[in-house]
Amino acid sequence: MGFVAAASTVPGILISLPAGSLSDILGRRKVLLFSCVIFASAPFLYTLIDSWWQLVLVRFYHGFATAIFIPVARAAIAEHYPSKRAERISTFTSATIVGRSIAPFLGGFVLSITVWNYHTLYLIVGVVGVTTLFIASMLMPGEDKKPRIQSAKNPSEMPYEKVELRPTHEWVEVLRDFRIIVVATIDAATYYVYGAVEFFITGYLKNVASLDASLIGIVTGMQIALIPILGPFMGRLSDRIGREVPIITGLIISGLPLFVIPYTIQFLPLFFISMIYGLGFSLITSSTPAFVSDITKRGAHGATMGLLATIMDIGQTLGPIVTGIILSVFGYSGSFTSLGTILLGFCIFFIIFRRLFSS
Repeated sequence: MGFVAAASTVPGILISLPAGSLSDILGRRKVLLFSCVIFASAPFLYTLIDSWWQLVLVRFYHGFATAIFIPVARAAIAEHYPSKRAERISTFTSATIVGRSIAPFLGGFVLSITVWNYHTLYLIVGVVGVTTLFIASMLMPGEDKKPRIQSAKNPSEMPYEKVELRPTHEWVEVLRDFRIIVVATIDAATYYVYGAVEFFITGYLKNVASLDASLIGIVTGMQIALIPILGPFMGRLSDRIGREVPIITGLIISGLPLFVIPYTIQFLPLFFISMIYGLGFSLITSSTPAFVSDITKRGAHGATMGLLATIMDIGQTLGPIVTGIILSVFGYSGSFTSLGTILLGFCIFFIIFRRLFSS
């Protein structure tokens, strides 16, 4: 089950940067439509499998869709809305979270009325995927045939231009920009903690706090519900006051409550802790994609968003693994303390390197 679960996340580490870089050269539309082809075809493959290793292969293939779509879509949004990057990217992120949140309910409903017929479920998902591909092919704008004249004063706010670059050259340029690496590392730390909190908070609420299942759902669902609601507003705030203050504030707000969790077993305090953590998470993640876009050189938004997605996936993958080891040795107290320490530590790290962004 562990291999099956991890299969769909590995492509994010492998392909996000190359896909983003490729979209800088071929254009966003072609790469986005390619990801939609995977979205449309993968569900039908689930109806053919009869062993765990086939499920691993199908989930691995399916994972390429999200790994390609997310960074390339973010790059397209960043280019089309230069003055509202954080708000529009946050709105996009909120939409994906809403979709992911609704899907289990709809899937459960289908399984309920079909008496656990997974083939029917995936056929329905496949039809939805094909419909989405058809709609995307009509709605996605084509690329400009001619390059646009762009101002040298504000390269981060320039409209999209297809630039003839080699992918490896783009990667080197992006990786050499230490400012992008700093912001991407902050994003990775944020998702490292998020992945661990999401995975282990349920066990704590059940085994230590002894909360009822319905109350556990409320506590864990609170932070998930807040992220799509607050994201666009936090993004708008970031567009107005700058990226640094929301990131620093978010790291502090999301880090401090984690120290309190091991010493709290009451529903109401845990509810507010979850709410505060979700607020801090929204502040950080609404600013980091726009931040790297602001400091990206012309024509390389895809590569930067791909790098951001790659490092983020590494962080989110490592979070549950490392925290699980800490949990086995030091218990919940040690695990949640380590997560809070990471966020506050990276807050100090970001403050130290802030001067890079003003130079």
